Amino acid sequence: MVYPIVAYGNPILKKRAKEIDKDYPDLQQLIDNMYDTMYFSQGVGLAAPQINLPIRLFVTDGSPFKGDEPGIESFVKVFINPEIIKEEGEEWKFNEGCLSIPGIREDVERKPLLHIKYFDRNFNPQDEYFSGIAARIIQHEYDHLEGVLFIDHLTPFKKRLLKGKLKDISDGIVDVDYKMKFSIKK
Repeated sequence: MVYPIVAYGNPILKKRAKEIDKDYPDLQQLIDNMYDTMYFSQGVGLAAPQINLPIRLFVTDGSPFKGDEPGIESFVKVFINPEIIKEEGEEWKFNEGCLSIPGIREDVERKPLLHIKYFDRNFNPQDEYFSGIAARIIQHEYDHLEGVLFIDHLTPFKKRLLKGKLKDISDGIVDVDYKMKFSIKK
């Protein structure tokens, strides 16, 4: 099943998501559906708040970056209740986009090394280190669980320049090849 992607402007994207337990209803089907949605939308990551679920879960697949970084094509993972322990190294810029903010891509600075604890799709605890593009994908999706969007990392000046485009997205004036869910205006 492919879910609609929640568009910029929906309050769920600005709220901290809640932890789940291994008995979360239909968890395996949800994970499969999130992958279906991510692939259909041509993303490299998808967080549960982007499909209107306020839970601490995201999925990744770095294969679109194959050729950019060795081994990234095998970065296919499920992160449940993740906790970033440490980010380190000199920040580096990378051009990021987001399925919830289509048509906007901007350089975002993030640290290249990451230590994270999480549960995998079978609720086995994991304690891992990631670097480069894999770390960046994790940081971007993790931000969604914290109610942070990649545009929140931009300067106030840059955000002002994007104000019109962001308003269009929240108003549903956007052309994408996937279904989106827009906030209802009162």
